[in-house]
Amino acid sequence: MQKKKILYVVTKGNFGGVQRYVYDLSTNLSKDGFETVVACGEGGLLIEKLKKVNIKTIEIKNLRRDIKLKDDFKAFFNLIKIIKEEKPDIVHLNSSKIGLLGALAVFCLKIVNWKLKIRAIFTAHGWVFNEERSALSKTIFSFLHWLTIILCYKTIVVSEKTKKDVAWMPFIKNKIVLIHNGIKELEASEKMTKQEAIYSLVGEETEKTIIFSVAELHKNKGLDIALLALSSLPEEIKSKIIYCVAGAGEEEQNLKKMVENLDLKKLVKFLGFMPNAQKLLYGADIFLLPSRTEAFPYAILEAGLAGLPIIATSVGGVPEIITDMENGILIHSKNPKEIAEAILYLIEQPNKSKTFGKEIKATVSESFSIEKMLIETKKIYN
Repeated sequence: MQKKKILYVVTKGNFGGVQRYVYDLSTNLSKDGFETVVACGEGGLLIEKLKKVNIKTIEIKNLRRDIKLKDDFKAFFNLIKIIKEEKPDIVHLNSSKIGLLGALAVFCLKIVNWKLKIRAIFTAHGWVFNEERSALSKTIFSFLHWLTIILCYKTIVVSEKTKKDVAWMPFIKNKIVLIHNGIKELEASEKMTKQEAIYSLVGEETEKTIIFSVAELHKNKGLDIALLALSSLPEEIKSKIIYCVAGAGEEEQNLKKMVENLDLKKLVKFLGFMPNAQKLLYGADIFLLPSRTEAFPYAILEAGLAGLPIIATSVGGVPEIITDMENGILIHSKNPKEIAEAILYLIEQPNKSKTFGKEIKATVSESFSIEKMLIETKKIYN
């Protein structure tokens, strides 16, 4: 019997949450009776990791995250060419931009050849209209998201919140399927000892409390709010903590200027992009996710499996993972005062901190396994 062929398409080839999702699906399902191929625009760690495990990768020329009509038209026709050459049974689209371009590409191919049996599936890792934008921009993106959903066979949403956000849209009810992101724990041989992870984070042994964030340095991630929170802490507490941030992105220089202006240079460390960030969690004492918007963040799942107490904004699907004061602390977005209070609470209540870590690990292990995600995704493919 011929294997069903899946073409995964993603805009960028770096290694954030969306790319982690594509990597996990393509590598695991290639061992489970599917032929998998991954196409993306800008190269990066995703391509490197896939090549190491012999997954075929294809570059979509001219595909970029930013909207540039000339390049977008070229990328659209390049994608059509790739689909015609690869002849997949399913084109699985990830990220908003390639979601629309890919859905249109499959639609056009099926108009030209109505016998073509190919399905487009889109995973919504969040909605652009939830970002801080003008009312007109939000309206335009709402329509474009609706069009993507209509053109695709199914749209996977990764959280209940993501599903509710589009419940008002007409004619899409039967097209939406909820599948939470899933994760597996690192093998024992892959984990760092606490001492090794601490040294990788701060470059020396330390007794200080290490607060850790793993995030793209983008406005949506709310790292500026975290810095404001740190600046408001009592000097005595500041002298006892280190805040480490693993990630790269367009806000790096602005954040570094904030650190200087707020006189936080002694307690904030920007580590840059760290491909082994999941291992470094074992050196941290508190995980902080101060995002303005999220869908269903892998960072929370990873921190949960590492048994870390988590402070996170109550945005997107985060409350589907964390129950406030049971397995972590939920705070309002854009609220530095609440972040500061949560940090103080965890430092002053070590027993409660340990309980949160134990409970969140159990939650993630039991409810958000990669096996569950794979089973539910295969149901849609088949």
